[in-house]
Amino acid sequence: VYFVYGMHHCVNVVCQPPEVPEAVLLRALEPVDGEVLMRRRRRLPDAPAWRLCRGPGALCQAMGIGRAENGADLVRGALRIRDAPGVPARRVARTARIGVAYAGADAARPWRFLVRGSRAVSGRRVR
Repeated sequence: VYFVYGMHHCVNVVCQPPEVPEAVLLRALEPVDGEVLMRRRRRLPDAPAWRLCRGPGALCQAMGIGRAENGADLVRGALRIRDAPGVPARRVARTARIGVAYAGADAARPWRFLVRGSRAVSGRRVR
């Protein structure tokens, strides 16, 4: 978990041992539970559910993720990443990265994954 622009927390899921710099930035999610708490944290009582976690900073705010969660075990800890049942492979799209123009040629790598048609996707959506 890191703090960016002096205002937002973002969560990277580290995928390798500490000496290997590989991680995935979580940019959005579709709430399936806890919407009332997410609305309170985001101060968006009337917003549609898809808007609550749209964007990496919004996701952390809605989920209550801050520096205290840095280094959390996302397999066995209290905060976990679980498989999303019911998302067929044909609905998963792979696109170029966004918001990383500074990465040069690596910015164009197809390392962004999303669910086609999801309104919760931040940045450019894919139908």
